[in-house]
Amino acid sequence: QDNVIQSKPVMTAYEDGTATLDCTYKATSTQYPNLLWYQQKTNRSPKYMLIRLSGSSSNNEEFKERFNADLNTSSKSVPLTIKDVRVSDSAVYYCALQPTATETHSTIRQ
Repeated sequence: QDNVIQSKPVMTAYEDGTATLDCTYKATSTQYPNLLWYQQKTNRSPKYMLIRLSGSSSNNEEFKERFNADLNTSSKSVPLTIKDVRVSDSAVYYCALQPTATETHSTIRQ
């Protein structure tokens, strides 16, 4: 069964530092999965951040500068890195796998 795992459900980050949120996946239905990250702030709907495909990537304009994720098909991981962390980055971050849309989350607090 396809799934994603975020092994650290809660993490602390420091302003102006770097935060890395892990996400590993299992994709039995396809050799070339699509991995996405979403950000959800309190009382808001989840917001699409970025997608990573084998050999391709795209970021929502709002998340182009400080947010990055590298898809590693060998280790089956797509960690999200946030540079120059801001208080406004405090949110729940969801890693999602297409086509099955399996998801999990990590919360980042300052």
